[in-house]
Amino acid sequence: MTTSATNPAERLAAAAARVANAAPGNAAITIIGLDDDALLTLLADAAESRNALDVIVAAATAEAARRSVRENGYDGLAQRKGHRNATSLVQQITGQSRGDVLKALRTGEELVPPAPAPTADVPTPPAPEVSTWRASLREALASGRVSSAQFQAIRTGLGEPPIERYPNLDPDFLPAAWASAVDTLLDEASDLPVEELRNAARTARDRLDPIGVTLRFEERFEARSFRTWIDEHGQHHGRITFDDEAAAFVQAMIQAALRPRRGPRFVESDAAPDPADVTAEERSNEQLQYDTIMAVLRTGAAADPTQSFGDRQPGVRVIVEASAITAAHDGEPTRVKGVGHVEDGGAALPGGVIEKLLCDAGSVSILHDECGRPLDVGRESRLFTRKQRMAIAERDGGCMWPSCIAPVSQSEYHHIDHWAEERGRTDVDDGVPLCRNCHLRLHNQRWRITRQRNPLSHRDTYWLHPPPDPATGVIGDPIDLRTKSPRRFAAA
Repeated sequence: MTTSATNPAERLAAAAARVANAAPGNAAITIIGLDDDALLTLLADAAESRNALDVIVAAATAEAARRSVRENGYDGLAQRKGHRNATSLVQQITGQSRGDVLKALRTGEELVPPAPAPTADVPTPPAPEVSTWRASLREALASGRVSSAQFQAIRTGLGEPPIERYPNLDPDFLPAAWASAVDTLLDEASDLPVEELRNAARTARDRLDPIGVTLRFEERFEARSFRTWIDEHGQHHGRITFDDEAAAFVQAMIQAALRPRRGPRFVESDAAPDPADVTAEERSNEQLQYDTIMAVLRTGAAADPTQSFGDRQPGVRVIVEASAITAAHDGEPTRVKGVGHVEDGGAALPGGVIEKLLCDAGSVSILHDECGRPLDVGRESRLFTRKQRMAIAERDGGCMWPSCIAPVSQSEYHHIDHWAEERGRTDVDDGVPLCRNCHLRLHNQRWRITRQRNPLSHRDTYWLHPPPDPATGVIGDPIDLRTKSPRRFAAA
């Protein structure tokens, strides 16, 4: 028997009733008078109503498609209603775009997979067994733990366990690893935008499927292209399709040019900013990125790179576990098994690309203790050293604020015990990456970050403590800060 916690219809009715009570009559006028807490509660209830309704629409869309299959001919549901297919029928009824209907159809087919066709020998064949990871996803969607968009982000990002690619593996290994990845992603879903949740799911997949990383890399490399054209108004346009390695370099170049505290843009490194020149402040992010690319194209390799990038030059840092590298010996070249991950964002690169980078780029070793913590590389400095920042970046993967998606290149390094007030130490364990906005918010609003070490496992947990509520003085519960490093997912 389905409980109210997992029944979308009951969730819809309960949430809709709360919305109706909170915003009766003219909702737009009522909402204006709500206080902050009531407004956010109303928004959450409205979202719960929509999410529950999306599940019902998805299931109904899938059933309409099942009743409209080509085998039914003109007796199919859509055909009897004058439509070519179920997509067209649902579009007319719901007013949704074709893309939205197709997403609903995919979600509905995941929730209610098509029943196997009966045969003469087995009139009612049993339903196929549902894998643990897929069952967890379905339950999370039906119960409202994730929305349809979040469900699809995890589902499309992960894909299917590629068991056939690894015949020497225990056939239960990848399904179990997929289930573990789903559990982690469901825990993170409430803190991540849908786009970042999809990226995280792809990272989990790539950690477990190094052969697939190479195949996808080669496919995108073959698709690389650059074309330009002029429209009817004389405006020049361009379109670039990047391969993975080139995209990582371009992103690193743009981040180096636009990072916080970089100083004046596109001027000599020792030049003072002109107070009368407000051009930089008026440019949009897209214009700043355009100017960065144009500056690089114009200056070329012979120009002084500090004109564009100040004191930090663009470069791509790739994280790869030492256990995946087989050192050269007896004339055999260095080999990389598994994948590496770009420091900013965690995108996977195949072993062949890592081998090429090891040939023509430097490397820095980061040692971990038996509990997985990066070891300190220096304690005497007021600021974190370059190697310490690399170790913290490898451990945490980006700004640690729960709702922030800023990459490592945009982060500053916060002493959880303040250097001056609390005589804090510049240790890797006590440094946390925060982007400039989150770092300022933490100090200006008096948030705190603390570290707690488990006495048995000796593993560290970082907690974000909110300041007292200005109206009530109540202090909210601390928030567990989760790492955003690709290493949080298991690797094959």
